[in-house]
Amino acid sequence: MIDIPLEGKAVRQLCGMVLIMEAIVIGLAIPVAIVLEHANHGLAGGIGGGLAVLAVLIGGVVGRPRMGWAVYAGTVLQVLVIAAGVVVPAMYVLGVIFAALWVTGLWLARRYAPPGPAEHSRPASHQQPAEHPQP
Repeated sequence: MIDIPLEGKAVRQLCGMVLIMEAIVIGLAIPVAIVLEHANHGLAGGIGGGLAVLAVLIGGVVGRPRMGWAVYAGTVLQVLVIAAGVVVPAMYVLGVIFAALWVTGLWLARRYAPPGPAEHSRPASHQQPAEHPQP
């Protein structure tokens, strides 16, 4: 199983920014759905508006303490945005792009997360000695 960080400053900054930008794109897709795809006004506004609001709400809490569920909710949101391609076909492409950004944000947050308490509490006998260059 992959060790995904559920909270921390890196998750809050990277994933939160992806979700906020995604909310903007979703909001801009609503008029496209209505004008170009001739979608029902209520359907396009309801689905698009709901997804945009969810993205903003999840983006506001992701990475905060005791809000680990937000990482999973953000992942589900990515699937829902891709599924919105049924109404606006361009959302298939945009959804995949944002899903890739989401996964990249999680990967970067995991890579640059500070070491956990387990790594600090290792006995000294298991730590690697510092290498000293030879003169």
